[in-house]
Amino acid sequence: MQTWRGLEDLPSGWGRCVVTIGVFDGVHRGHQALIGRTVEIARQRGLPSVVLTFDPHPSEVVRPGSHPAQLTTLRRKAELVEQLGVDVFAVLPFTPELSRLPAHEFVHEILVDRLHAAAVVVGENFTFGAKAAGNVALLRELGRRFGFVAYGAELQGDTMRNGEPAEINFSSTYVRSCIDAGDVAAAAAALGRPHRLEGIVVRGEGRGRKLGFPTANLSTPHFAAVPADGVYAAWFVLAAEPHRRLAAAVSVGTNPTFFGRERTVEAFVLDLDEDLYGERVALDFVSHLRGQVTFTDVEALVEQIDADVAKVREILR
Repeated sequence: MQTWRGLEDLPSGWGRCVVTIGVFDGVHRGHQALIGRTVEIARQRGLPSVVLTFDPHPSEVVRPGSHPAQLTTLRRKAELVEQLGVDVFAVLPFTPELSRLPAHEFVHEILVDRLHAAAVVVGENFTFGAKAAGNVALLRELGRRFGFVAYGAELQGDTMRNGEPAEINFSSTYVRSCIDAGDVAAAAAALGRPHRLEGIVVRGEGRGRKLGFPTANLSTPHFAAVPADGVYAAWFVLAAEPHRRLAAAVSVGTNPTFFGRERTVEAFVLDLDEDLYGERVALDFVSHLRGQVTFTDVEALVEQIDADVAKVREILR
């Protein structure tokens, strides 16, 4: 897969292509269907498929301070898109100037003049251009004028909700709400995989080691979607060994037993005793075990951690 940062990276002699456009945060099951349709149409036409996305998130440029919790880093997004068979991952820097570009100019300048789109695939609620004035109907109209076909698709599918089959409209907002509530299982159902939190292992208080449970403390990206406070079963993945998964008991919160104030993410990796400081790692959240609790003494805390670890072994065996 080719990766472009800005349309200046377009190779000379670039021909026609099939494009899908969006932020694609999380690359959830709705996004996967949309991208899959793009790849399918491109292959039918013998053309390359292009995923056109934006960085930073448009909300942060249009309304500074409103950046939503980030489900996937740009690197992770590219990895997931590549797995779907896409030919080109194009990242368009979202600037104040781009946010003010009228809808018809966005289509003419970017989709037609630069990308030479033969077909454009978007979600049915897709908007574009200054003040989000453009929609799928306008995209179809402009497509007829400029010689491309526009497809609007529903981001809908079956999943489980409260243990029962349910049909939902997949959205990044829905996934964020699940993660914010600590329902990582529902988030995984919508994503088609566990929610991943990436970070760098940094030094903590060293309290876990004293208790017999040394933890890897994660420094996460500023906007990262961190699950609600509590204890979770998760897979621990080293960036240097992406195909190796290790079971971990993960605590998210402020350590109230020790009167902590700073919110942290700490992973006790089962059956691993390595120096991980400075390593880039990821946590794939599988199950919520319990909420955060203030214990009356250290002995009660250690007893509960033992129970948490046993539960993690049972879930991730």
